[in-house]
Amino acid sequence: MVSLLLSLAVLVIGYLVYGRLTEKVFGPDDRQTPAVTINDGVDCVPMKPWKAFLVQLLNIAGTGPIFGPLMGAVFGPVVFLWIVLGSILGGAVHDYMSGMISSRHGGNSIAELSGIYLGNAARWVMRIFSVVLLVLCGVVFVTSPAGLISGLLEQLHAPAWMDTTFWAVVILAYYLLATLMPIDKVIGKLYPVFGVLLVAMAAAVMGGILFSGGKYTIPEISLSNLHPEGTPVWPYMFITVACGAISGFHATQSPMIAKCITSEKQGRKIFYGAMIGESVIALIWAAAGVAFYGATQVLNDALKSGPSDVVYQISTGVLGAAGSILAIAGVIVCPITSGDTAFRSARLILAEIFHLDQKKIRSRLVITIPLLVVGGLLTWYSTTNSNGFQTIWRYFSWSNQTLAMISLWVATAYLLKKGKTKFGSVITALPAVFMSAVSMTYILMAKEGFSLSSSIAYPVGAGFALALCGVYLWAFLKKKTVSRYGIEDPS
Repeated sequence: MVSLLLSLAVLVIGYLVYGRLTEKVFGPDDRQTPAVTINDGVDCVPMKPWKAFLVQLLNIAGTGPIFGPLMGAVFGPVVFLWIVLGSILGGAVHDYMSGMISSRHGGNSIAELSGIYLGNAARWVMRIFSVVLLVLCGVVFVTSPAGLISGLLEQLHAPAWMDTTFWAVVILAYYLLATLMPIDKVIGKLYPVFGVLLVAMAAAVMGGILFSGGKYTIPEISLSNLHPEGTPVWPYMFITVACGAISGFHATQSPMIAKCITSEKQGRKIFYGAMIGESVIALIWAAAGVAFYGATQVLNDALKSGPSDVVYQISTGVLGAAGSILAIAGVIVCPITSGDTAFRSARLILAEIFHLDQKKIRSRLVITIPLLVVGGLLTWYSTTNSNGFQTIWRYFSWSNQTLAMISLWVATAYLLKKGKTKFGSVITALPAVFMSAVSMTYILMAKEGFSLSSSIAYPVGAGFALALCGVYLWAFLKKKTVSRYGIEDPS
């Protein structure tokens, strides 16, 4: 219990202290934002700060800070440390820089920013990589809610034709609408309501655990690995818990809201603040997982039936009938709110590639229809193959953290080139090096990767991260510092 409360307090302090440091390093000013200079009525639309915050929270959250932390809780309460430190030092910095740098470049995507600061080859790699990631994300967040709706209706003896495929088609039809319509017409109106639902879910579960009269015990932080199958904490936990700590998917979402903020000075509250908010939600669900099931072996066994079932069991067990309503709404609505913005982000990236003006509905349709056809085919694969969903999820998870690594290096290159002092780049370079080691080590060890032993994967992963760190140090030493008077200092 003490560890959880301290962790929550550290997240708040991190926002107030490290968030302000991150803001100072970037240096927001009074220049006009894309919402003002472009204001196309479709994607670049002025949005009130409170609404932009809630839309950003839903964009980056969905069920990510619920499913991931529950699966990460199988490693034991050590997951608390990753959520707290990963968010403050990595995830929130990553989201803030992705959004603010995008705002400085007319709302450009992370793919275009990669080209500007890492070169044209990086631009094309990130164009392909981010679109693939976004389609996979959309598919993941079609399959899980469609399956849950189908299962619930089956218990109510609904017609046989209202199966998972039927609901997948319904959800994809909604995605078509949300991807095509101006951001303030569908997403801007629904997301604030859904954001309140996501926060209410977490708050209710937290209250139920804390005021259970001693029925549930939240363990204190320990560095012990409690995974019942012996899966190593490094690097698996750092891939399993993405949303809630650091997630590359956020680098595709922050530029969407960068098109809607009306002042750069709103950035810390919206981008850094939304990530801290997501981490609070993640921390609560990780604590709920280890407290409700009592042992990681029991939690691990429960997860084999799917994280949606675990959310339902925890919510109903802790809150009764009211919890079941929250759980059903949460695990159906929240993933859909990640899927629709995933396809929307993919549309915007492809529009940049092919230079298609998105003011015209025809231009949006030309991109959106093929995207959803591909998404539909992958959804069909994941629902008709026994291991289809797990396969897509594993590749999505690794792609997600690899994108976070690249996004942090983009931010580092930006700060080295545009920052008032080269020392500010350290704030993004350190998590970039860390995530480089995580990403490389995981793909070398994982079954969906090269299945190498830790004796090979660990040193190669560390070597890869150190090599990139060496490149950074070379660029750091080469970079000249700009003084506050605008004069280059060769030190």
